[in-house]
Amino acid sequence: MAPRHWRVAVTIVVALAALTPRAARADGHDTQGRRVFEAKRCGQCHVPGGRESGMPALEELRRPQGAWHLAGRLWNHGPAMFTALSSQAVPWPAFTIEEMTVLMVYLGVNPAADPAPDPQRGLAALVQKGCLKCHALGGEGARIAPALESRADAFTSPAVWAARIWRHTPAMAAAAMAHGINYPRFTGHEMAQLVAYLKSRTGAPPAR
Repeated sequence: MAPRHWRVAVTIVVALAALTPRAARADGHDTQGRRVFEAKRCGQCHVPGGRESGMPALEELRRPQGAWHLAGRLWNHGPAMFTALSSQAVPWPAFTIEEMTVLMVYLGVNPAADPAPDPQRGLAALVQKGCLKCHALGGEGARIAPALESRADAFTSPAVWAARIWRHTPAMAAAAMAHGINYPRFTGHEMAQLVAYLKSRTGAPPAR
């Protein structure tokens, strides 16, 4: 083989070697995420077409979306699911960070779809969503729930944040109800910008 052809062949092999592990990891996470989805019994309510479950259909959950956007959707979904599971005496499913990571891949996250951090928009979200009705930040706000500074380690990545807020959803929903506080909902990029602001205030480590 001519030297030029050898160089071309080597280049192709190197390129394939670089791409294959990445694709395998994505496929592996997708498979692992499906297993988590099934193990946590999510598929009992979230089925293709929605049918009569009253919960969002699987295809509504599983679609291209930003990672922080999905974290916001999980936040929104928590109270309704807590009510449904409580009525059936079904234990609340908790997720480890690793489980949440692969679940988010299975549900179609694309971090590139998240916006650039904008702390000023995040400050607006903090005020509009009434976060300080339960939490304190910088000495201001309520003491119903832990100060947001104490949660700085949860702001490092969407999976860490989603796993943390999901674990505490039952307690948060109950506290909000007990104090007559409307449980806030997040749309669009509001969750991403809120966390960007909290990072800027708490000195949280950069996203992983």
